[in-house]
Amino acid sequence: MKINLGYVALPMTLDVTSSHTMTYTRYQMLGPELGNAQLHKIILSNFGALEKILYYNYKNKIHFYRLTSNLIPLATHPEVHYDFYEQYKERYQRLGKLIRDYQIRVDFHPDQYCVINSIHNDVVEASVRLLNHHVKMMELMGIEMKLVLHMGGGTYGKRAGMNRFMKVFRSLDPKVQSKIVLENDDKLYHVEDVLEVCRMLEIPMVLDYHHHLCNPSETSITMLLPKIYETWKKENLPPKMHFSSPASRRDFRNHHDYIEPGHFINFIELLKQYETDVDLMIEAKKKDEALFRLVRQLRFNDYILEGTTLFL
Repeated sequence: MKINLGYVALPMTLDVTSSHTMTYTRYQMLGPELGNAQLHKIILSNFGALEKILYYNYKNKIHFYRLTSNLIPLATHPEVHYDFYEQYKERYQRLGKLIRDYQIRVDFHPDQYCVINSIHNDVVEASVRLLNHHVKMMELMGIEMKLVLHMGGGTYGKRAGMNRFMKVFRSLDPKVQSKIVLENDDKLYHVEDVLEVCRMLEIPMVLDYHHHLCNPSETSITMLLPKIYETWKKENLPPKMHFSSPASRRDFRNHHDYIEPGHFINFIELLKQYETDVDLMIEAKKKDEALFRLVRQLRFNDYILEGTTLFL
């Protein structure tokens, strides 16, 4: 079996960022004409930086990567009237071509403000705009990729939160529905909760193993893994998972700078039993540096890797 290891958003090694942003306050202060000109400059800078990052990933044989959700600032703000898509069509297409040519699986993971099960209509509306924006970018890039979401809040209890998520999900554009994958979280919705919703909506589940340790289900993970794999059966992409190590025993929920190799090896040996290819996102504060350090540690322990792809 094969495991592509990846990292999140901005490599530590490169002095570039594809997440330059602009606040609405700044946009208002400049006014539409100057504000749009500044937006244009920032967007072109972000596109250029992302192209460099993709090339960096290619040169380092990284085949799994999370794109920043901050590529296009103010894209979903209702008071900003600007063409975020058609005028940049060639740049999106160029990104898509690079991703295909470099053979990198990419995805998006919108931030914590994307909460489609919120009890507040304005939050839900903003979240739906954000999802539509991500899918529009995917379409322009012409790339098969996924949007990772959490279930969201638990106001009035977990069952109510799950029902709100499903209700809003079913109201989304089918194009958006087809892109969403659902991840267990570290405090409220554990693996069995998420599996239940994924089965009802017929969408894939992303296992975050660290979140599972923080917020475990009653059923063992060995019993749950086949059910998680089953949610991906209709997809053209391998199952996706997240892995991180705790910052410390006291600060267990937060991510460490790096990955604890013994902990990681135990996890991949668990996955090995199921003989299913997986794409595994390394969520560590040192990002690509943590990934490369883990690769060196795996080689030291006699694992076979080609670049950042692990063979078991």
